[in-house]
Amino acid sequence: MVEVAVNYNCFLGEGPVWDARTNTLFWVDILAGDIHEFNPETNSHKTIKTHQMVGAVALCADGNLLAALKTGLAKIDRHTHEITTFVHPEPHLPGNRFNDGKCDPSGRFWIGTMAINETPNAGSLYMLDSNNQISKKIEGTTISNGMAWSADSKTFYYIDTPTRAIVAYDFDNNDGSISNKRTAFKIDETGGYPDGMTIDAEGMLWVAHWGGWQVSRWNPITGEKLFTLQMPVANVSSCTFGGVDLQDLYITTARKDISPGELEKQPLAGCLFVWKNTGYKGRPAVEFRG
Repeated sequence: MVEVAVNYNCFLGEGPVWDARTNTLFWVDILAGDIHEFNPETNSHKTIKTHQMVGAVALCADGNLLAALKTGLAKIDRHTHEITTFVHPEPHLPGNRFNDGKCDPSGRFWIGTMAINETPNAGSLYMLDSNNQISKKIEGTTISNGMAWSADSKTFYYIDTPTRAIVAYDFDNNDGSISNKRTAFKIDETGGYPDGMTIDAEGMLWVAHWGGWQVSRWNPITGEKLFTLQMPVANVSSCTFGGVDLQDLYITTARKDISPGELEKQPLAGCLFVWKNTGYKGRPAVEFRG
């Protein structure tokens, strides 16, 4: 069912996003500072080296990339790889870095921060609007991770990994405000920790399990677990739908926090995986409109 898409071992592979314009997948190796690009039709794998930590990337309406770098949010030219940093919400917190980001239905970029040493409650979740203005949305997060929005743009789903909870907020697409926080469902301790997340065309959430050897599918309305996709590696970090018809599930993984002895048993840790022709369909990634 699951196969290796790119046999390259990222240390901390994360944040996959499918570019429907060029039929390519982007993802990051956070601590290595690399942005990876893969075209499944040509089997082409390229790397953009930023030479600093990169928490997430998003597609831009002009065809280039928005990247959350250690030095701040930056535009990256897809062809020349030129980096132009333009704003940073936490220049006063050098012990923090970005971790996971995604564009909301109106093309605003949401990005979380966390302590590099994972100090509890040291991070926040921010929103970057089309005027490049940043506002803080959630304070006191520890490991800011998965984000998704419902098809009617009225619900925002979010993960702060150590809580093991997938929470829901009422979402106002006009101004990006969130309210009425509640728990949609929680991951049992035997399943590791919830990490990255995507939403499918039916409104069901797909959650990557860090330390849990799986990706799971959930109904966020009822809290029911619908499906478990077993993985050959422990630290499953994120997932997104791609392919021409958005029916292939791409899954990022990591070697971080795995001992040498454990790595011998899971040599594919850090690779990009794919489950082709899942029978489910994803939703297109929203481009940043800044």
